Amino acid sequence: MSRIGRKAIDIPPGVTVELNNGLVQVKGPKGILSQPLNPRLSLRIDNQKIIIERNSADKKVKALHGLTRTLINNMIIGVTQGFQKSLDIVGVGYRAALQGKTLTLQIGYSHPINYKAPEGIDFQISQKNIIAVSGIDKQLVGQVAAQIRAFRKPDPYKGKGIKYLGEQIRRKAGKTKA
Repeated sequence: MSRIGRKAIDIPPGVTVELNNGLVQVKGPKGILSQPLNPRLSLRIDNQKIIIERNSADKKVKALHGLTRTLINNMIIGVTQGFQKSLDIVGVGYRAALQGKTLTLQIGYSHPINYKAPEGIDFQISQKNIIAVSGIDKQLVGQVAAQIRAFRKPDPYKGKGIKYLGEQIRRKAGKTKA
């Protein structure tokens, strides 16, 4: 049996969890998230704990057991605390600016790159070149951060580009004289 799937999920105060027609809906102080529940899994709520059980011992269902538990746990964390990823812009003349919900990046191209925040995502620019991407949906926060990083991935020779805060860039040696 899945070790992660067996763990019960605690429901913090101020959060409500409902199951309607195979859709798990989590409401909290920061918003509402929903996730479809596989029909081969069942969800039970008792004593402010969520327990996910599987109806068969199929290999696919075993894989979905732990995944579903983690997704629901992330939804609860998202509506109570939220998620955040930070990006660091490294390079001479590279900078970011925020205009409403649009992030404007100047990262060495002949034109600025404008990135409009999807629904549920907020940008903050702290210090001079650190962008904080925050929201309640963990998958969406990671996806938006990855899309922004893809505009200018870190260069392995000089280290210039957009990287995650704390990410270690593997540097390569340049050409050597023969």
